Amino acid sequence: MAQISVTILTGFLGAGKTTLLNRVLHEAHGQKIAVIENEFGEENIDNEILVSEGREQIVQMSNGCICCTIREDLRATLHDLAEKRRSGELDFERVIIETTGLADPGPVVQTFFMDEEAAESFLVDSIITVVDAKHAQTQLDERQEARRQVGFADQIFLTKTDLVSEAQVQALIHRLKHMNPRAPIEAVHFGEVPLERVLDLRGFNLNARLDIDPDFLREEEPHVHDEHCGHDHGHGHCHHEEHGHHGHDHGHDHEHGEHCKHPHHHHHDDDVKSFVYRARRPFDPVKLEDFLGAIVNVYGPKMLRYKGVLDMQGTDRKVIFQGVHQLMGSDLGPAWKDGEERVSKMVFIGIDLPRDILEQGLDQSQV
Repeated sequence: MAQISVTILTGFLGAGKTTLLNRVLHEAHGQKIAVIENEFGEENIDNEILVSEGREQIVQMSNGCICCTIREDLRATLHDLAEKRRSGELDFERVIIETTGLADPGPVVQTFFMDEEAAESFLVDSIITVVDAKHAQTQLDERQEARRQVGFADQIFLTKTDLVSEAQVQALIHRLKHMNPRAPIEAVHFGEVPLERVLDLRGFNLNARLDIDPDFLREEEPHVHDEHCGHDHGHGHCHHEEHGHHGHDHGHDHEHGEHCKHPHHHHHDDDVKSFVYRARRPFDPVKLEDFLGAIVNVYGPKMLRYKGVLDMQGTDRKVIFQGVHQLMGSDLGPAWKDGEERVSKMVFIGIDLPRDILEQGLDQSQV
């Protein structure tokens, strides 16, 4: 049986996760989706149809979706769902997990990598974070959970942008991109999101693309490894092509480029930060593995997401690696093309990561 695709939906209290989820559940998309609801807040999914009598309630909806509310451990629920699917008791093709507004998505993701049975049956597709434009600045200032949710995201949806000024939206986008330059940011209204923006985003696929917001790269230029990057501006532009399928981002990108220079955007010194590292010399596989292993051992709990496309000595193929907390995986990607400049690129997103130690260790891991 093919693995079941899993989308993790996160976001702070009141951001609009349930609105988005209800839209997905009621749309005639012809897909059979099982939803694991892990929030007993004011507005559960369609309260009328979900009456939680026991530990778990499963409701089959008219469009083939299944809803479960759970009060037990996620692992047990996943095992139970997989078993019911194997036995033919339940029929579904994918799972959406709605985390509680105060949840750190890390442990949820790790369940799928650490638990053998879950890893066999399920495949994490992406983490989607819903951010409330009206309250986000305060939430990000005051709550680390909100900052972590942004750091983990593969896609960020901004809700309630109609309740704030354009300048406030741009300031928020600027802040979010410094926390997570990997995730495209899109404003949405009342959960009206095309399904292809929610499902099959392949955020955890080991692919040879490393989407980093181009404006973020341009801002980083002066203080990212001058000796490695003297003429990197060309790369900034190639990202626009890579971002082609996120065309919605571009309106924001260019405008926010103009705002970037203003110092008033920089008064948020968030503990969740990101930085991009590039190298023009190939990595020594043994040195790099030793260094990353040591870093993950020490700083793993603070490393939210990290990914790289690397030029490794001894192979003509790109080496792709990514990780969540202490869990790291790598794979061989496509071959470097003739004439392609072999630049290794990495992005690290984490809490108070020691950038100088990481950069020094990566410098020393090159041939």
